[in-house]
Amino acid sequence: MPMTFHVECYAGYKADERPLRFRANEENARPYQVAEVLDQWYGIGYRCFKVRADDGNTYVLRHDERKDMWVLDSFRQTEP
Repeated sequence: MPMTFHVECYAGYKADERPLRFRANEENARPYQVAEVLDQWYGIGYRCFKVRADDGNTYVLRHDERKDMWVLDSFRQTEP
């Protein structure tokens, strides 16, 4: 089962244009600010965003548009 996330998005001329903040759907989960959107791509029924968060790490968040659910596809820790 993939880890699901609550994602707050910027809504410009369309809804959920890009993620601003996210956190795991777990009690007491730490919230992360999106410092930078590094890349984004689309597929049939989903959108992915590769972001750098305020902790310096890189995350790939996927939005399943049919289920309106966000999951973590990838995580890369920044080298110390």
